[in-house]
Order: sequence, then structure tokens, then C-alpha cells
Amino acid sequence: MNEVEAIKTEEQLTIIKGELMRDGDIYSDVFQFGINTALRISDLLSIKFSEIEIDSEGSAVIRLKEQKTGKRKVLTLNSGAQEVIERRRAAHKEDEYLFQVHSNRTRGSVKSISRQSVSRVFQSIGEKWNIKLNTHTMRKTRGYMMYKNGVPLETIARVLNHSSSATTMRYIGITAQDVKRTYEDLVL
Repeated sequence: MNEVEAIKTEEQLTIIKGELMRDGDIYSDVFQFGINTALRISDLLSIKFSEIEIDSEGSAVIRLKEQKTGKRKVLTLNSGAQEVIERRRAAHKEDEYLFQVHSNRTRGSVKSISRQSVSRVFQSIGEKWNIKLNTHTMRKTRGYMMYKNGVPLETIARVLNHSSSATTMRYIGITAQDVKRTYEDLVL
């Protein structure tokens, strides 16, 4: 797999979101949901409407078993993720999957869109804007934006289900330049 990057600026994020809207609401919704949940693409695409619950505190949650790690996870959905769910549910009342295929080629079978089709669209947009973009970009972007907003690395590692903060630093693309900038930006 090619190395992909986190989107590190609000400007890039706005550009990517705009480009995805041109490629259709499903890809835009996948991206919006992905950057708000930090789920791996395999877990994200497997979500069914029936798996979205309201917990005892009134929050929308998804309980899932991660396909890659086998770990159980309860994910509280923020307003950005909930907007995607509401939009898709309103537009596709009969769908089973959150991101279901509506192509004639599926011949009546019910399935979610493929990781490959999402990857193809993301890569195409990335090439246009000279950004290494793929399905991992959503998780990496969420992690990087959390870091940029002051969330401790240990918390980000837990959100991403990484075993160490060092893994998380590499994964979200924290560079030596980023570390150097902390010395320049924070004068006590």
C-alpha cells in the first residue's frame, strides 16, 4: 500500500470535502463519517443502521468488534457523524447498510460500497491536489487534528487502538519539524 498522509490544514480539509461532494454524496459522507469516527475503512463500511443505538445517557453509539484487531469497541458518535447518519437514513429509508450500493450491477443483493471504490475516488482527488490520499487518511486526519487541538497522545493512541504513543506519532505524521515548532511557539 502507498504511504498516505493526514490532512493537516483546514484549507486542505475544505478542498477535499468540496472535491468529494462533486464525486457524489456517498463518498463525501464516507469521508465525513470517517474523520469524525476514526474507524478503519473495513469497520466503517460494515456498519448497518440496526447497529446504531441510543445509550442510557441519550448519546448515539455503535458497538462493534474491530475486524483487524478483534477488539470490542463502543463508539459515541459526535454531531458530524450523526448528521451523516440522519442524511443517509432520510435519503435511503430502505437501506440496511449506512453506505449501501445502489448500482444495477448488484442484482438485488444488499451490500455496502467497496473499500476499493472509496480508495479509487480518494486517490483520484489526492492526485489532483498532490496529496497522498487514501482510506487511511480519515483516521490519520482525525488523529492529527486531535493532536493539533491539544489532545494528549496517549488518548489519541487509545482512540486509534494503538499499543503505544510512538506508533501514534508515526501514524499521524508528527515530524521532527512539528516537535521543533513546539519549542519555537511556546516561550515561557
